[in-house]
Amino acid sequence: MASKTEKQLQALVDEYKDGLKRNDYEASSHAVASPYPTVPINVDPDYNEREHRNIVAPLVQEVIEMLADRQAERLQTTRKQSKLSEAEQAKRQRRQRKAMKRELEVVAKAILDKCVSTMDDIRIVRMFAFTVNNILVRLYHQGIHIKESEWVELKRVALHAQQHKQSLLILPSHKSHIDYLVVSYIMFRLGLQIPHIVAGDNLDLPIVGKVLRSCGAMFIRREWGDDTLYKTLMEEYIGVLLSEGRKLLTPKLGILKVVLDAFVNGRFSDCYVVPISLGYDKIIETSSYANELLGNPKEKESLWGIITNTRLLQLKWGRVDARVGKPYSLKGWLEEQIKTRGPMDLSDINQKSILLKSLGYRVLSDINSISVVMPSALVGTVILTLRGRGVGRSELIRRVDWLTKVITAKGGHVAETHGMATSLIVDRTIKIHKDLIGERKGKDILEPTFYGINPFELSYYPIVCASLYTVVKFGGGKQLQRMRYPDLLEEISFLSSLLKLDMIYKPGGVENNTQRTVQWLADNNVIEITDDGWVGLSDIERACGRENYDFLCFLIWPFVESYWLACVSLFSLAPPSTSAQKESIWVEPKLFANRAQALGKTLYYQGDLSYLEAVNKETLNHAFTRYEEQNIIVKRRHQTPKPWSEIALSNDYMPERQNGILMPRGHLWELVERIGKFRREGKNRRDNATVSTRVLRLAEILSEDNAVPSANQKKREKAKL
Repeated sequence: MASKTEKQLQALVDEYKDGLKRNDYEASSHAVASPYPTVPINVDPDYNEREHRNIVAPLVQEVIEMLADRQAERLQTTRKQSKLSEAEQAKRQRRQRKAMKRELEVVAKAILDKCVSTMDDIRIVRMFAFTVNNILVRLYHQGIHIKESEWVELKRVALHAQQHKQSLLILPSHKSHIDYLVVSYIMFRLGLQIPHIVAGDNLDLPIVGKVLRSCGAMFIRREWGDDTLYKTLMEEYIGVLLSEGRKLLTPKLGILKVVLDAFVNGRFSDCYVVPISLGYDKIIETSSYANELLGNPKEKESLWGIITNTRLLQLKWGRVDARVGKPYSLKGWLEEQIKTRGPMDLSDINQKSILLKSLGYRVLSDINSISVVMPSALVGTVILTLRGRGVGRSELIRRVDWLTKVITAKGGHVAETHGMATSLIVDRTIKIHKDLIGERKGKDILEPTFYGINPFELSYYPIVCASLYTVVKFGGGKQLQRMRYPDLLEEISFLSSLLKLDMIYKPGGVENNTQRTVQWLADNNVIEITDDGWVGLSDIERACGRENYDFLCFLIWPFVESYWLACVSLFSLAPPSTSAQKESIWVEPKLFANRAQALGKTLYYQGDLSYLEAVNKETLNHAFTRYEEQNIIVKRRHQTPKPWSEIALSNDYMPERQNGILMPRGHLWELVERIGKFRREGKNRRDNATVSTRVLRLAEILSEDNAVPSANQKKREKAKL
């Protein structure tokens, strides 16, 4: 006889097959009908239960059945030889299977209760909107700035999508935890249905998490691993949202894979991708995020942390700019890709991976094209890219003016100032960032002089300048500080390929981009091109002390330093001199990245690294990914006791030793030196034999730590015994 749970489960499955009959995704006919317009949100008290019914689908049931069968068989095989007959053993196995199935159903319901957004009480939504309004008005006192035409277009697309029961997939630039609050608040004020928000479960805080869930947040784990039940439930839930014409907001591109899979599997007919760029004069998490990138432990969000940060409401942090890119059809984009690339088998993992990567870069490019350069970015960039201990107020204003004109001339967007004088913008920005930008004071200081208190937190044209810098850095006369165009193109190709995970290039290929960029630099008197094909600094640029050329180089030098540091750290994967091992050491990527950061900090404080920004965790990880793609390092993956991986140095790049000492020779050192050509040369550092000796000595010290097995490696070795 079927259990009560099974009957309930069957009812849910039947309801799922019918689907929701009502479409609760609407848009009001007016942009702002009142201070808080009526949001067409589903206020059905059974909303949450209806969502559960939609995702307890046949596919979920199949997974539960499969897991129950697997666990029952495992128990049967591990049980000692029984005297029961085969019929009795089969009966026992069926009972165990039913028990396991009931347990898995309870687990599935618990997962859904924790993850699924409720959106079942309009009063909570209104209260939350009122609270968010007060917070944003106090914190960003200069307001939230939007471009009306962009949001009118979004509303038009939303109405079209509503008529065809299609969804909007909103992909914002993820700069702050309040991104989704800002987007949801703007859509609420403009009379659009607030979106479902894909958020990490680290934000599912006591009390606050429940309120956020009522306003559209769905909390998911960052890592799904091989948890088949969890993965299936999440994919099914997102598929239901898309099939019912909901808006889905996600700050992570990883969710695109789930969306693409759902589309390929026919879960929904189409959706519209909406790139959104959010710009802040100052970001709440600047300090904590900078500490995290420097290798310090990530600070866990807590209700207490939010309460103690109420002091932030007393600060004045400028403005927020929200820009919307032109929405486009996912189906239309896929059809264009197939037309360009030729017939594709979307069931093939490799081909689907290519499409996923292309879609990710398309979204990043769209966000980049609509991003607004905020005043804080202008002022911070100037302060960090000038030589010397500081910059005078008049020079700072002049350089901000120059940078604004350059960005605008190249089709970029600078925050609208409505005719406000640059001097006033600079003064306001310095006031907002008084914890990051210091002022030299004293009776004998003739002009206000500013400097970066914490440079790390402030931080295609630079690639060209950095490539030319490979000859400029060695000094000498004008004839020695120039390159043949083909040689310049070769250097640019190498550097742009190396940094492609950190840079977004225009379509057209490296040759077209180089030609266009070189011409722009020549038109602006930064470089000159002779009739016989030589490229070098212009006389005008030399006369002004290389200020424009150096500015562009300063923008890219921290990235070059990171990739150089990542390459140097690979020497620590060689077995230590005290070991008889000849092959590379296998190390877990996270542990290795932490040790590479330690190496970078040591080199920085010893003067062999120019920028502390070079130890940026994200950039280092991008560098290691590029080296893996270039087969410089290799990776192997394991599934037990949980998914984890190891990296090692390729045999072709194993460094040489002489008398037990690492030597600056071989393919790996050649790569270090080639990247090093683009590094900034300064008074505190010279590229010479002394530097290589110090660097390799520190790498040798790190190799001792890398040779110590991690906890996962010990468990794996123990399992082999």
